[in-house]
Amino acid sequence: MDEEGVYEVVVGVPRTLGGEVGFQARKVLSRLDALRKEFPGVRFVEWDERFTTRLAGSLGRKRGTERVDHLAAARMLQEYLGARGAFEAPR
Repeated sequence: MDEEGVYEVVVGVPRTLGGEVGFQARKVLSRLDALRKEFPGVRFVEWDERFTTRLAGSLGRKRGTERVDHLAAARMLQEYLGARGAFEAPR
């Protein structure tokens, strides 16, 4: 991460529909703890990704899991940047 100048990483946490931390989210958070220890100079931002895959699926019409995953990641990043006021989607 130092080599590439990465100082912030947005990590999708797949919470349940009720917002709780389920099995998959626990796995992500466990790995995230390890990454925070390994890269103390990097800010890791937990982002709720509950509906990103569903939204991406409707956009991509499920043209394969890889495409939907890419669209979901892009959607999550767009939401994060919008929340920071760093990004305004084109109209």
